[in-house]
Amino acid sequence: MGNIFSTIKENSVSIYRVLIFLTAIAIVVYILPREGKFPYEYSKGKPWKHEMLIAPFDFPVYKNQQELQKERDSILANFRPYFVFDTLKGVEQTHRSLLDIENKKEELIGNYPFLEQQARGNDSTLWYLLKNTLERELASVYSRGLIHVPESYANADDAFELILIRNNFAEPSGLSEFHNYQSAYQQISLMLFRQLRDASEVEDIRLDNLISDLQLNKYLEPNIKYDTERTSREREAVLKNMSLTSGVVLSGQRIIDTGEIVDEKTAKILDSLKKEYESSLGGGSGYYFILLGQVLLTFLFLTIIYLFLFFFRRDVYNNLLSITFILLMVIGILLLARLSRLFEFFPLYIIPFAILPIIIRTFFDSRLAFFMHVITILMAAFFTRNSFEFVYMQVPVGLIAIFSLFRMVRREQLVRASIFIVLTYSAFYSALAILQEGDLQNIDMSLYGQFLINGGLVLLVYPLIYIFEKAFGFISDVTLVELSDTNHPLLRRLAEKAPGSFQHSLQVGNLAQEAVYKIGGNPLLVRAGAMYHDIGKIVSPIFFTENQNTGFNPHANLDHEKSAQSIIQHIENGVKIARKHKLPEQIIDFIRTHQGTTKARFFYNSYKNEHPGKEPDETKFTYPGPTPFTKETAILMMADAVEAASRSLKTFTDEEIEKVVENIINSQIEENQFVNAPITFREITQVKEVFKQKLKNIYHARVEYPEVKSQVQTSEHNEPQTPPDKPDE
Repeated sequence: MGNIFSTIKENSVSIYRVLIFLTAIAIVVYILPREGKFPYEYSKGKPWKHEMLIAPFDFPVYKNQQELQKERDSILANFRPYFVFDTLKGVEQTHRSLLDIENKKEELIGNYPFLEQQARGNDSTLWYLLKNTLERELASVYSRGLIHVPESYANADDAFELILIRNNFAEPSGLSEFHNYQSAYQQISLMLFRQLRDASEVEDIRLDNLISDLQLNKYLEPNIKYDTERTSREREAVLKNMSLTSGVVLSGQRIIDTGEIVDEKTAKILDSLKKEYESSLGGGSGYYFILLGQVLLTFLFLTIIYLFLFFFRRDVYNNLLSITFILLMVIGILLLARLSRLFEFFPLYIIPFAILPIIIRTFFDSRLAFFMHVITILMAAFFTRNSFEFVYMQVPVGLIAIFSLFRMVRREQLVRASIFIVLTYSAFYSALAILQEGDLQNIDMSLYGQFLINGGLVLLVYPLIYIFEKAFGFISDVTLVELSDTNHPLLRRLAEKAPGSFQHSLQVGNLAQEAVYKIGGNPLLVRAGAMYHDIGKIVSPIFFTENQNTGFNPHANLDHEKSAQSIIQHIENGVKIARKHKLPEQIIDFIRTHQGTTKARFFYNSYKNEHPGKEPDETKFTYPGPTPFTKETAILMMADAVEAASRSLKTFTDEEIEKVVENIINSQIEENQFVNAPITFREITQVKEVFKQKLKNIYHARVEYPEVKSQVQTSEHNEPQTPPDKPDE
């Protein structure tokens, strides 16, 4: 039992790695749509490349989106909204008007005394004629109907039809059959005016004033109102009953033969067959076979990723956090593709698939970014209707994204990449559409808008990079540029407290960066690492030669062991300071490894010379390590030692410089400082040549400028000496 647990513990990383991949397989399979794939690929306007296709079963021919939209628009244009007739409204308003008139009788008669006159040809007074006429006309208006039309139908003309519900009966009616506010007011006021004028000899202007004072508009409220709920219900019912098909293809019917052009009619039939075929596979036993196929296919795809990392990116393979991040990126993109399949308002081409290669390129390299982009696009093709067109467009977009952001150190580079992505989408879609359609008329212009949205969403990369850096401990080129800025607070502190070490760090950065440019690697990373590799010297800067500008050397009062320890201590101090200021672990690696497991050679040799018969305790003279384990940390170690040694040269001849470089780096090789770093002897030789050339340029012999001779010296050497003129006496 103990052996089993020890074996599991020893292989825990491998077990966790396999579990991560198995979990990713399960999630991806869950995301994939549960439907089969149509076994034929085709494009409208291009020849049919397969054998003759015979309908395997009866299936309906579905209308395309353009046809459905046209029919939907036609239905909505001819749809008649529902209105309800309120029979009580007229009675209420008529009764209210008579009460108001009666209450204002004294006031009205006081203002208009003629109302008490006898009506011509009538036994009653004009007052009663006024009341009777108002009651009759209001009843007439409300009997016909006073309608209120909502804003959505405000522009309807008199020919507009509606459905009127009156006494639980629904019947079609025209809008012109009813009163509106204006026509109702005109009818009532006009009849009052005529009745009073015909029954009296009152001036027209006084009658107009009387009618105005009656405020007839107060009694005009619509008794025909828009029924919002029933209208919506009936509209949805009509749209729901809209036919989605436009015919039927019978089993055994010939659809298309090899070489025939897939025209619009045939494409619609093929689309319908594809839809029926894929949906039919999703039921019964076919569901489990589809699930099995998806499991196998996903397993194969992720196995390819596993093998790629194993053979070509062992650093990522050995880092479980990096594997988790990469697989989460793939799953995230597939989830977005799933959303586009579920929701019509989220079309496929607004999904910024280019985000995946951009982010992976930022944290890893271009080869891994493109590989993961292709694998993800192939899996995302399950969510598309035309897989060929989808893959055809997405692969070059991923390439353009990687090319345009080879080094993302400025924000405008991301904007430029976004523009390139939009242009690439547009160019490839236009080319494909022209190839398929044969003209420009059938190009879907809405897709260009989707491409613009896609490009805008690519800009989300910038905040995402920051989030992923903090969540997974990665480091981007943008962060490296910020860290390399000499105005960084920690570097300013180094420049103030240990100016010699600061200048040394600058020179080391220049050397290391040139070497990385030569043999490959991340020049921004090695430069940032060089800037901070000696940050621990700010604790006791006076113990280091480059900072001793006062002539005082503290090592004169210490024995060699304590001096060595005071020098070695700057590694531990540097790590503490870096962690306190939350520097990335990738930068801390340079601090820990830049001396490897070498010795403080000056004090070690001095101790042996003073104690010839005594073996020193080597642990007190040896740096704690570890040795460099990346190409960048190895180059920094070489650059650090070479730059420091070059300062001790008494003569800066080419031979001396070459000798120093060779001796320093060969000594590091003999001490096995690079056995854990992925750097070859050929690359080390190239690094040596870079260092030699750079140091020669720095310490090259300069021409001695001649001094300007004084006027006296010039006259002494070039002119005859004559006594000055004698002044006039």
